[in-house]
Amino acid sequence: MSKHKIYTMSFSKVYPHYISKAEKKGRTKAEVDEIIRWLTGYNQEELELQLVKETDFETFFAESPQLNPSRNLIKGVICGVRVENIEESTMQEIRYLDKLIDELAKGKSMEKILRK
Repeated sequence: MSKHKIYTMSFSKVYPHYISKAEKKGRTKAEVDEIIRWLTGYNQEELELQLVKETDFETFFAESPQLNPSRNLIKGVICGVRVENIEESTMQEIRYLDKLIDELAKGKSMEKILRK
């Protein structure tokens, strides 16, 4: 079975869309970066290095320093699928990130987005 094409897509190609989606709703790049750092454990320098290297999504999540253990608290529907029911781990991580960015764009507080 072949991999989903998003696995081989460069994270740096999608990242500007995350920022654009947030900024259209009055949110900031700093908030997007905070969400990504919270989810993956990358620090800002490591995140920026991944962007420069044009790391694909599969590698981006596989090399994450520390996936946040609270990410299993992320619930809801993204792209018509409940994120908590996605069985393939890499796809679930990608959809967790999509869900968090959606919550940011919908005006949720950072405290709620980061499951504090």
